[in-house]
Amino acid sequence: MPGSEKMREKKPEELVERLAENQKRILMLIAGNLRVSKKVMAESLGISTTAIDKNLAKLKQKGILRRVGPAKGGHWEVMRQDER
Repeated sequence: MPGSEKMREKKPEELVERLAENQKRILMLIAGNLRVSKKVMAESLGISTTAIDKNLAKLKQKGILRRVGPAKGGHWEVMRQDER
């Protein structure tokens, strides 16, 4: 029946088709570790923590990513298409 099928979750690769390269790489890091820190992301990607902050802000603005909980002790959540 139409509408009764559960929407399948998008893989991180499918969510990132129209994003900047660093945004794609950030999402892949988060997919591998929901508790990854900004410092670890910056070191892994070879960019500054300021650049990480800017890219995270864009991902949040687009509704692709959100932070759950506090800066220390929280985690990242990649939003499914049906949650946006």
